[in-house]
Amino acid sequence: MGHLKILKTFNLFHFPPPWTPVRYIQPRYCSNAANTGVTSRESRTSVLLDKFRTQLSSGPGFQDFITGVSVNKSNVTAGGEDSEKHAYLSEDLGSGKSRKVYFETYGCQMNVNDTEIAWSILEKKGYQRTADLTEAPQLMETNISHDREKAEQTIWNRLQQLTAMKKKRLKSHAPMKIGILGCMAERLKTELLEREKLVDVLAGPDAYRDLPRLLTVADGGHQASNVLLSLEETYADIMPVHYVPQGNSAFVSIMRGCDNMCSYCIVPFTRGRERSRPVSSILEEIRMLSDQGVKEVTLLGQNVNSYRDMSEEQFYGSDMTKLSRGFKTVYQTKQGGLRFSDLLDQVSRIDPDMRIRFTSPHPKDFPDEVLHLIAERGNICKQIHLPAQSGSNQVLKAMRRGYTREAYLDLVENVRRIIPEVSLSSDFISGFCGETEDDHQQTLSLIREVGYNVGFLFAYSLRKKTHAYHRLQDDVPAEVKQRRLEECISVFREEAVRVNTALIGSTQLVLVEGESKRSAKDLCGRTDGNMKVIFPKDNVALEPAESQTGPINAGDYVLVKILSATSQSLRGQVLSHGSLRSK
Repeated sequence: MGHLKILKTFNLFHFPPPWTPVRYIQPRYCSNAANTGVTSRESRTSVLLDKFRTQLSSGPGFQDFITGVSVNKSNVTAGGEDSEKHAYLSEDLGSGKSRKVYFETYGCQMNVNDTEIAWSILEKKGYQRTADLTEAPQLMETNISHDREKAEQTIWNRLQQLTAMKKKRLKSHAPMKIGILGCMAERLKTELLEREKLVDVLAGPDAYRDLPRLLTVADGGHQASNVLLSLEETYADIMPVHYVPQGNSAFVSIMRGCDNMCSYCIVPFTRGRERSRPVSSILEEIRMLSDQGVKEVTLLGQNVNSYRDMSEEQFYGSDMTKLSRGFKTVYQTKQGGLRFSDLLDQVSRIDPDMRIRFTSPHPKDFPDEVLHLIAERGNICKQIHLPAQSGSNQVLKAMRRGYTREAYLDLVENVRRIIPEVSLSSDFISGFCGETEDDHQQTLSLIREVGYNVGFLFAYSLRKKTHAYHRLQDDVPAEVKQRRLEECISVFREEAVRVNTALIGSTQLVLVEGESKRSAKDLCGRTDGNMKVIFPKDNVALEPAESQTGPINAGDYVLVKILSATSQSLRGQVLSHGSLRSK
């Protein structure tokens, strides 16, 4: 496939017509008269040769046809431009020419961040973004969450709809191109391109820089694909274009890929090995967001708290990575680099009035220094996601999670000891390979014992390429999976009501997001613990114990007294405006 892609790429370029090799033979003449005519022919041949040499010297060299070979950039023209620009390449190759592109994003927040990166790349090439699908000659869709079968089926259905729309559009408009970005593009490339023939462009998670070229190929009537994974790509030099309607919160990607190799998870195969973005690049983006008035930033990664920046020699060292007590990894312990606690420390100092969150972490990467930092800094949210996945040691071992139920509960106890007011959330999978009824009951008992505020629960669906696909048997019937999932959700909600009810009577600092979806008379926002709070839209005191009042706007911090609670949200009354500095 690699050779085919190279040949396809060359078809984009316009080359001079092929030259026939010239072999010059000096003729013999018998008279001076004859020599006079020959001199004229010699002159013409000489001109042709000079012209050929000139065109040959300005054409591509051997290195231009080898991927990955660095071009010598020391040779510059008198005007200071890089000699890498060749006459045989079209200057507008990959240019958007003001064409419009439309994005639909499904699945996890990493997909949203991927959209922001892709759009940043295309915007610089002259593309325009539209919110109206009917305007877009090019359509890009980001991937769905890789381990959710129902969500994936949603995408397939959507592709069928778009293909039908594309066929109708051919009769009256410029042709529409359909593209898939991210994990789904990498994992289902054969089905999407060859079998179903539903898309024109596929770009894997590490191929967004190649989007302008891929779209140019598609514009020429060909299918275009690049799903190669990278060991180095972090898009550190690309500033994502954050597309948040309210503009009060943003997600900042700090790493890509994952090394954990949990047996149910396809991330290592679709997003590649773990790579951390340099600290300097992350801090620059967060400073920019702070200048724009963003009030909450969430640090983003597949295993966000295993962050390890090795981008500079001064970061090298012999210190081994510290794990939570009782946890282990399938990979060799890493050493050196700036760790997550170092990053979190620097990020939290940028803007004391900006909340800092992070997702999604792995329980193994919560050494005490991370927990103490969260407890000490007023703007690092006291909310931690601890994805357990199961309460059974047998199932945890089959999942290759690297811990036991006992080690997980010890971590929960340690977290609550260091951060007394912490809010906990978790992930659980029902019906994993080999899960028995007793295993399921152990999961229910873990949910009851911990008591989470928020949960994300799913029935297991087998994914190709994973360890479970090759080594385990998906032997729990679908109806049993669904019944167990419903029981987990029921217990989760019971415990969430208990945990949230304990907040009644307390005063919470809430970051206002906007109007409530259910009533324009109410506003909604989130607490430090990431709980949704609903409250009336009233003018309130600008400062506690002050008589002067003012309206409440999205992006404001307000103090809210909690009056009631459900498993999903809290309800309260605003007391006054507030700030993180006055917590």
